[in-house]
Amino acid sequence: MGYTLEDLREIIKQLRAENGCAWDKVQTHQTLREAMLEEAYEVVEAINHNDTENLKEELGDVLLQVVFHAQIEEEQKNFDLSDVITAISQKMIYRHPHVFGTQNKENSDTPEKVLQNWEQLKKKEKNYQTQTDAMKKIPDVLPALTKAKKVQKKAKDVGFDFENIQQAMEKVKEEIQELEETFSQSKERQEEELGDLLFAIVNISRFLQLNPEFALTKAVKKFINRFECVEQKALIDKKSLSDMTLEELELFWLQAKHSKSPTEE
Repeated sequence: MGYTLEDLREIIKQLRAENGCAWDKVQTHQTLREAMLEEAYEVVEAINHNDTENLKEELGDVLLQVVFHAQIEEEQKNFDLSDVITAISQKMIYRHPHVFGTQNKENSDTPEKVLQNWEQLKKKEKNYQTQTDAMKKIPDVLPALTKAKKVQKKAKDVGFDFENIQQAMEKVKEEIQELEETFSQSKERQEEELGDLLFAIVNISRFLQLNPEFALTKAVKKFINRFECVEQKALIDKKSLSDMTLEELELFWLQAKHSKSPTEE
């Protein structure tokens, strides 16, 4: 038996009704915030693993969150799911004038041109008076590396950017030196310079057209895998990591590193 979006809407409505579920009835936007984030990340995880079956399930979990939040607002007589669908439909039509409007399709014949037009239309729609307005509207809840990349993209859109990756690399070297100079200074100064260094590194990711969040996630996973190899080698030798010298640990680490394929280096 198949269900529709309207069926899901009615299920949530019943769960929050007087005789519904004790847990669902007390949920608010605030209590559901973490769930929304977690479900979105789980969708990305399914995509990363090319797991279509799990992707289907996780997309359902995200949809559940959308319907749940809309139901909360419907109870407050602010808006309902239909209003949400109408709003996003209107936005998609407005931001694709080359498809639904009269705009010359030659002005949107590449993905790059489409994105440029999208940003211009968004700026007009949101009534941003300056590019700084657009930057400030980027959510603070985004992972810091992602937000940094988005801010830098906004700056690039108006020509405020390095000319090439070599200039961006020089900035990273400059920030490393400035961070080293704070080692004997306050934590506040160290934090400031560390932030500048991370921000500069994000610039490199943009020039390489890489996602810094994905790159760091892979690096963390690689570190864990290699650390596991080190720990296993120690167990084979009946040694405790905490009792081993740094030289011994480094030897095991190099062995773990060289046991990996070139793509993992």
